[in-house]
Amino acid sequence: MAFGKLSGDSEGQPQSEINMIPLIDVMLVLLIVFMITAPLLSNAVKVDLPQASSSPEDIRKDDIKLAIKVSGEMFWNGELVSRDQLDDRLLEAAKQQPVPELHIHADRDLDYGKVADVMALSSRSGVSKIAFVSEPVE
Repeated sequence: MAFGKLSGDSEGQPQSEINMIPLIDVMLVLLIVFMITAPLLSNAVKVDLPQASSSPEDIRKDDIKLAIKVSGEMFWNGELVSRDQLDDRLLEAAKQQPVPELHIHADRDLDYGKVADVMALSSRSGVSKIAFVSEPVE
């Protein structure tokens, strides 16, 4: 490597200035590498959310209405059920053709963990179509 000499320096002195060009090159390469790999590292789940509609959806008579109160009580089409009974009824519903939809009427203040538990139970039993019912905003 050739280094330039300042005019008043003696010949035996080392250069005391830092050469910034290689440092800038390395930083730019690292910047490009991070710009390319950063989007690949995100674990975001892409969800296709439905558009809100002003008209009510068609409800078939064989669809399941599952209401969950904030206290944790669950009601299968208006009838109080325990978690074990819910599991049995979901397994029976999964055997029907076509498989009915599960419409979850969850209390606004209900812990999300209870809803996630019901969703996992439903998915394991084979009832995979789940709908969340809400009150329309006036």
